Amino acid sequence: MTTAAATADAAQPGPIGRYRWVVVALLFTAMIVNYVDRQALGLLKADLTTEFGWSETDYADLVFWFQGAYAIAYLAWGRIIDRIGARYGFGLAFLIWQVGHMATAGAASFGGFIASRVVLGLGEGGAFPSGIKAVAEWFPKKERALATGVFNAGTNIGAIVTPLLIPVITLTFGWQMTFIVTGVMGLVWLPIWLLVYRRPREHKKLSAAELAHIESDPADPVDKVPWTKLLGYRETWAYALGKFLIDPIWWMFLFWLPDFLGKRHGLDLKTFGPPLVVIYLLSDVGSVGGGWLSSRFMKMGWSINRARKTTMLICALLALPVAGAALASNLWVAVLIIGVATAAHQGFSANLYTLPGDVFPRSAVGSVVGIGGMVGAVGGMAMSKYAGYVLEKIGTYTPIFVLAASAYLLALLVVHILTPKMEPVKI
Repeated sequence: MTTAAATADAAQPGPIGRYRWVVVALLFTAMIVNYVDRQALGLLKADLTTEFGWSETDYADLVFWFQGAYAIAYLAWGRIIDRIGARYGFGLAFLIWQVGHMATAGAASFGGFIASRVVLGLGEGGAFPSGIKAVAEWFPKKERALATGVFNAGTNIGAIVTPLLIPVITLTFGWQMTFIVTGVMGLVWLPIWLLVYRRPREHKKLSAAELAHIESDPADPVDKVPWTKLLGYRETWAYALGKFLIDPIWWMFLFWLPDFLGKRHGLDLKTFGPPLVVIYLLSDVGSVGGGWLSSRFMKMGWSINRARKTTMLICALLALPVAGAALASNLWVAVLIIGVATAAHQGFSANLYTLPGDVFPRSAVGSVVGIGGMVGAVGGMAMSKYAGYVLEKIGTYTPIFVLAASAYLLALLVVHILTPKMEPVKI
């Protein structure tokens, strides 16, 4: 179909379909797999530390090397996906990280664990650039925060599934089979993605009315933006520095929460499940709720700037109580405080993730997301070293949680200073 014909067909009246949400469902599922693979090592930290004699800084170094590979890959994947598209880009990234995840089963030394985590990071670095690119292709701006929040909620489902699934496999078959079984299960997603995903104009199942809805925003002014040119825009750095400040907090929750619950409240592989499930269920509420709220504000007539930043401010305020999480003597009080903070993170993140699609042309979205993801992962590397040092030298999580509480207000301030009106970039 020619562009002119497609445009003419799209102009025909009719009910707006919902096929675009099939794309979100696929992204949602991929994020579940992503986080099962990512979080497995954190749940097995105590057992592997005993078997291999790791120190706190050894474990922090494993996280550090994963994040280093993730940082480099995030930047590279952003550009790759802008060139080859989300369909093949995401498929290749997914395959690489599944190989890295399953290779962990063969690790017999600390170097082997580092190598497998590096491969995992190289693949997982392509997940969010692909997801954000797909949302930018399939959704108008007024729906992107909600769509992003929904697919990002898959990370929380993955974090819920992991403490329920990993102990069963590990206690039954051993830790090595944990990585093999979950890796094989995850690979089922790949052929489905390649069969289903296309750009909207290339998809035969998309109605003319839904295509018109997807393309209801003004056309992008440019087709290609040089990668180096993006570094000169304040909007790029608003996104990147926002990620630098908040991503390390999520990394900390993901990799150190089982350890915190074990040391502070005496939980182990058999008992981690219920508290972690509650925490990440709350995270899901925040992810979807944060995306829904800013979309709701926009439907009320608010500008993108006001809607996004008001939602981010609410989330930042909800994160403040986590400063005292380590002081709570009751397990479920600590779970509630941390759960609200993780929900606040996901709501904040859902709106920050939409910033590249809100202000940059679609052809540049993957690259900007890649730059921001790299900078965020660098922040995560710093957090891993900080957490390892604090736990090794001080032995308490309080300084770590205090840092977590303050990150979101600071990130919002940086975003507001660099993008006071959140207007489309003029390239």
